Amino acid sequence: MKFVDEVEITVKAGNGGSGSASFRREKFIPHGGPDGGDGGRGGDVILIGDQGLNTLVDFRHQRHFEAMKGESGRGRQQYGKGGQDIIIKVPTGTEVYDLETDEKLADITTHGQTLVVAKGGVGGLGNLHFKSSVNRAPKQFTSGKPGQERTLKLELKVLADVGLLGFPNAGKSTFVDAISQAKPKIADYPFTTLYPALGVVKIDAETSFVVADIPGVIEGAAEGAGLGIQFLKHLQRTGLLLHLIELPAYEGMPSPVEQFHQLSQELVKFSEQLKDKTRWLVFTKADITVPEEAQAMADAYVKEIGWQGPYYLISSIARQGLDKLTKDIADYLSGSKEDWED
Repeated sequence: MKFVDEVEITVKAGNGGSGSASFRREKFIPHGGPDGGDGGRGGDVILIGDQGLNTLVDFRHQRHFEAMKGESGRGRQQYGKGGQDIIIKVPTGTEVYDLETDEKLADITTHGQTLVVAKGGVGGLGNLHFKSSVNRAPKQFTSGKPGQERTLKLELKVLADVGLLGFPNAGKSTFVDAISQAKPKIADYPFTTLYPALGVVKIDAETSFVVADIPGVIEGAAEGAGLGIQFLKHLQRTGLLLHLIELPAYEGMPSPVEQFHQLSQELVKFSEQLKDKTRWLVFTKADITVPEEAQAMADAYVKEIGWQGPYYLISSIARQGLDKLTKDIADYLSGSKEDWED
């Protein structure tokens, strides 16, 4: 399924039904008084969060949504039936903006959360309301009010506990595959991940967390280079970032130290929020050399970078270091964050 994380749609609530100008007509009562009922209210347009959805792609095929109008009032003081609401399902993690005012209307983060984005118009009044001592047979009635109309921007930011950062071929997809139930496409070329992917990591029956993998970020991403910049926003909700660095750099890629500094600069350019988020270093593909040499390389890179936070050495293929890393992540997410600070 194609991943779409930003769309524009128009929504139109139903108009209110018109009131009725009716008079009571019964046998032996040829000149009865007014009995026109009110019009029904127009239907609302409502968004509802659905955790079963993970993309906004369906909105590429339908961009206009309109609720039903209210029915007109009838004689014998019968009110018109209200227009049916229209319910629009969106993925949890969807932010809703009014394009005309640039106002953020809501952040739909939970399953079943609802948001009325366009209110139906009020029904018109029947002539019964206009009867008075000086006008016993009013023919006056009012039309229903128009329903609210809006142009909205829906922006999806995936909900995950842990976000993965790294250059193309840093081993992110292989890492997700090794620790979770997700099965990302994996190949030996840059940009294996073309869209954000989520994986659920289960530590035990009661402990789990969600990992978000985004396309690899390269130098110049903040200016639009590569694929990762448009998906960096999906890491803004995470509680922890894992910065994956290939220990022996992929051919043609910058050195591990250069990768660290370049990606750090891209984070600063993109968002202060991301720059300040807790980040751990994870050196990948440690199985390519002997353990002692791999550890020495990682220690040297950490020293050269000047890194003071946690760092790990793993091999997703050989499953080296995964148990400790995932357990530490679970402990960090569920425990005191201060225990992990510098």
